[in-house]
This record gives sequence, C-alpha cells and structure tokens, in this order.
Amino acid sequence: MNAPDRFETFLLGDGEKKITETVVTSMSNCSDFLLKKEDHTLGNLLSEYLKRADKVLFAAYKVAHPNVAEVLLRVQTDGTITPREALISTCKLLVSQLGHTGREFQKELALRQFADQGDQGGAGDGL
Repeated sequence: MNAPDRFETFLLGDGEKKITETVVTSMSNCSDFLLKKEDHTLGNLLSEYLKRADKVLFAAYKVAHPNVAEVLLRVQTDGTITPREALISTCKLLVSQLGHTGREFQKELALRQFADQGDQGGAGDGL
C-alpha cells in the first residue's frame, strides 16, 4: 500500500521544522512557506484569511500530492510588511477568533445541559 502510516501524517520527525520559509527572488516581497504535516484544511484557511489582509497582494496554497502531508503557501505583500509578518498576524487573528468561537460553544453547551437537566427534573410530576 502506498499510503504512509497514520502517525507520519501528523507527527514531526526529530529535528523536523513545522514551517520553513523560502524567499521568492523572482517576485518582490514574496515568500513560500512549506507547512509540514498539514493538508487542505489549514492551507485553505490561511490562504483565505491572508487574502483579506490589507497589505497582502497575493496568497495561495497547493498540496503537491495527497499522500504527502505538506502545504506550500505563497504570500506576497505590498512591502510595508514582510510575508512572514503577514502570516504571523493572520495566525494570531485566527487563534483569537477560534478561541472566541470555542468559548461561545462551551457557554451554549453548558446552557443546553442546564436546560436538559431542568426538563428531566420536571418530567416525573405529571405536568
């Protein structure tokens, strides 16, 4: 079978870096970021949020092969910030937004569980 072992798709090897940056010399203010052990989920999310940033001119990603857990993300900025700074600020924004979403979910879940307890408590009195 050609598929890699499952653990190889998400665990980094010894000395392996999660993200490496390569400056694209043929384009101004442009870098390629290779994200190891990632797939379309993170590639698409980062690419779409980078496109929303004011100082980002171009953002796109590709996955070279489905059996290789690597995403190549290309980012070009207007020069007022570096592509690395754009990626870092986008990651910080996403962490903040996803943290907020997680807190809201936990709050709604707790309210739902509380309401379900109330429904179960009143079921035995014949109302």
